[in-house]
Amino acid sequence: MVIVLPRPVAVRLRVQLNSNVRPHTSLLQLHQRQHPMTPQPIVQEPASYPRPLQVVGELVTVLASGASTGSYELFIQEGEEGSGPEPHYHPWDESFFVIRGEINFNIESDQPKLAKAGTLVHIPAGCTHWFRWLAGGGAMLSITSREAASRMFSDIDAATVNGERPSREIMNEICGRYGCT
Repeated sequence: MVIVLPRPVAVRLRVQLNSNVRPHTSLLQLHQRQHPMTPQPIVQEPASYPRPLQVVGELVTVLASGASTGSYELFIQEGEEGSGPEPHYHPWDESFFVIRGEINFNIESDQPKLAKAGTLVHIPAGCTHWFRWLAGGGAMLSITSREAASRMFSDIDAATVNGERPSREIMNEICGRYGCT
């Protein structure tokens, strides 16, 4: 029996019913047998969150890396007033959903836009952007379109000493490894 999945999935699995495959075996189970590195379901409860990474004055918690999902990445970013990255761009899309607080976002503009709790901000790959947390700081959920940011954030965290941002030279070297400028 041949099963063809819809084009966006772009996967063909050949399933031969034999002693190793029972009729109730799911397509995911069959695919995982043939491809053992296939990402597994993720359930991340607050008690099991990894240690937040220190990145440009923010705390970034990696909820799901591209290595674990097979594609996108998911983070919680928390920042104090005034924290946030310098103007930069990178080869991945990035979306932010403001959970708490207010943030000024600047996306290829002379005027920052205010994003309050409940606001979604999507930044396509290659767009120069930056943001700053406003009074009281806050938190947002961020999603990237592919694996890279989690590794970059880990490298920045490793270069952070006593909570101090790495030098511009070190930041440029680290970010350059991942196509971030």
